[in-house]
Amino acid sequence: MAALCEGIDLQAAGVAASGIGAEFKPTPDQFGTFFSAGTFGLFLGAMIGGRLADSIGRKRVLQAATGLFGLFSLLTACATDIASLTWARTLTGVGLGGSLPMLLALVTESSSARRQSIRVATMYAAMPLGGAAASLLMMRIPSAQWRTLFVVGGVIPLLLAPLMAIALPESAVFRRERQTSTLRPGSVGALFADGRARRTLLLWVSFFFELLILYLLLNWLPTLLVSDGFTRLQAAGAQIGFNLGGVLSAVLIGYLLGGRLRNAAAIAVFALLPLLLVLLAKTPPHFSIVLSAVFALGCAVLAAQAFLYAAAPVVYPAPIRGLGVGAAVAIGRIGSIVGPKLGGTLKAAGHGPSQLLMDLLPIVITGCLCALWLAWELERRRRD
Repeated sequence: MAALCEGIDLQAAGVAASGIGAEFKPTPDQFGTFFSAGTFGLFLGAMIGGRLADSIGRKRVLQAATGLFGLFSLLTACATDIASLTWARTLTGVGLGGSLPMLLALVTESSSARRQSIRVATMYAAMPLGGAAASLLMMRIPSAQWRTLFVVGGVIPLLLAPLMAIALPESAVFRRERQTSTLRPGSVGALFADGRARRTLLLWVSFFFELLILYLLLNWLPTLLVSDGFTRLQAAGAQIGFNLGGVLSAVLIGYLLGGRLRNAAAIAVFALLPLLLVLLAKTPPHFSIVLSAVFALGCAVLAAQAFLYAAAPVVYPAPIRGLGVGAAVAIGRIGSIVGPKLGGTLKAAGHGPSQLLMDLLPIVITGCLCALWLAWELERRRRD
C-alpha cells in the first residue's frame, strides 16, 4: 500500500500537467523546474532517511516519511501559482524519498535470500500500478480539476501512516545486527570498504542514468504525445499503458532474478531498452502503434528499475543497508532531477518528440552497460 501511494504521488505531477499548464500558464522551463522540484526533495529525503534508518530503525522512518508526503500532497492541492506549487512538490518529495529506501530494506530483511528479488520486485510493481491509477483518475475527471489527484494522493498515506504503527513490525535483522555489528551506522566510508567500492559506483551510475530516463518519460511523455497530435485522453491512455507494462515486467523480472534465468533476464532487459526507445522515436503517429511501443518501453524501463531496486539491498550488509540503499536512491534522484529539466531544455530548444527521444539514446546505452556490469559483479560475488 505504501508503494502504491508512492506511485500515485510520484507521477501526479506529470499526469496533472495539462490542467496545471492551462491554469498557471508556465513556460517549458518553468514546467521543467516544477517537475524537477519533487525529485530534488526525493534526493534529500533518501539521504536523510537512509542515515536515520540505520540508527532508529526502518519502521519509524517509513511511517514518518509516509505521513510527510501525504501532508504535503494535500498542500500541493492548495497552491495558488507555479512558485507555490513547485515548493509544495519539493516538500512532498522529501517524504517520498525517505520512504522508498525503507520499503526496500524492510522487504529484503523479511525475505529469505532466494525470495528477496521476487518480493522486492513485486513490492516495486505497486509503484507503476499507483501511477496507472493516477492516470486513470485524470481520465475520469476534467483537467481543470487536477487538484483532486493531489487530494487523493494525500489522504490515503495519512490514513496509512497510523496503521503502520500498529501492524508493521520492525526488521528483526536490523534489531539483531544493531546489537552485534562493529560497523558504525551512517558511515559513508563503509559503502566503499571491504571490496564494495566498484559495486557502489556501478550502482550509483546505473541509478543515475536509469532514473534520468524514467522521470523524463513519466513527466514529459503525455506532453510529447499531445504535441505530436494526440488528444489528452489518448496521452493519458498511453501513460496507463506505460505503467501497466511496468507492473507486469517488474513482477516477471523478480521471478526470473530468483531463478536460473537471472543472467539472461538482465541481459534481455538492458539490451532491449535502447532498441525500444529508438522504436518509439521512429514509430509513425498512429495511436495503436504508439500505444504498443509505449507499453513495450514501459516494460523495459520499469523492469530495469526493478532489477536495480532488487540489487541495491544485496550490495550492502544490514548495518549499513539503510545508508547504502538511501545513497543509491539519492544518486538516482539526482538523475530524476536532471531528466525533467533536460526534457524542458530540449523542448524549449525546439526539439520535436522524435528528436528528443533520440537525444536520450547515448544516456540509455551508458546506463544499461553499467547495470550489466553490476549484474556480472553480483553474479561473481554470489558464486564466490
